[in-house]
Amino acid sequence: MLRRTMAEFDVTAGLQHVTKRIEEVLQSRTKEIKSPKPLLVAVSKTKPAETVIEAYKAGQRHFGENYVQELVEKSQHPDILAQCADIKWHFIGHLQGNKVNKVLKLPNLHMIQTVDSEKLANSLDAACSKLQPALSEPLRVLIQINTSGEDVKSGIDAVAAPSLYQYIKTNLKHLQLEGIMTIGAFGFDYSNGPNPDFVSLLKVQRAICEANDLKPETVQVSMGMSNDYDKAIEMGSTIVRVGTSIFGYRAPKA
Repeated sequence: MLRRTMAEFDVTAGLQHVTKRIEEVLQSRTKEIKSPKPLLVAVSKTKPAETVIEAYKAGQRHFGENYVQELVEKSQHPDILAQCADIKWHFIGHLQGNKVNKVLKLPNLHMIQTVDSEKLANSLDAACSKLQPALSEPLRVLIQINTSGEDVKSGIDAVAAPSLYQYIKTNLKHLQLEGIMTIGAFGFDYSNGPNPDFVSLLKVQRAICEANDLKPETVQVSMGMSNDYDKAIEMGSTIVRVGTSIFGYRAPKA
């Protein structure tokens, strides 16, 4: 019997509000933005398995976790495995090299959004090669970029990101490089203009496209969370990572 915590927050209503807001922003953004409708990743960190199941039953399929142990527990949770056959997990936290094998063996892993060095990319590629033929396709990854320059945040410097992109594309056949992501500084005041972290990430996207003769729609841009996903979509985000607006208040992790 699942422990009920739904009284804390109506997950279905939260999800409906977010999806409706996404549609509103898409309808109102300028025609110059050619990006497709963004993928919504519901960030379920610190929330119990039953909230994931409720969101899944309401139509959500992509879920994100920041901590390896939580991803391990939820992806293998018997109720989630039984009731969420098409769930797709995104790892969106800092990944240590010694945790790579643990993460790659998890069921329904869809993407790792936080590759921030050649060393980590090499570790992922090597681990994927050893898991063949169990892995039916290359591992989807994004390059994480520290656009805010904060020491507490992971991510490669924006200037170095195109070189890492080229390295992965050229050398690591077991990785399917989908694009780039940023977390950015929290609490930006939009009365001061566009978010500089979003501006920086889009500049990196342009640099990657120019260097590799790619169209922008072939390089995903993951930016925007609960407090600013609408602003990110206005600027062309193709993946938004939304937690609190769907699952309610999240107590700080002890």
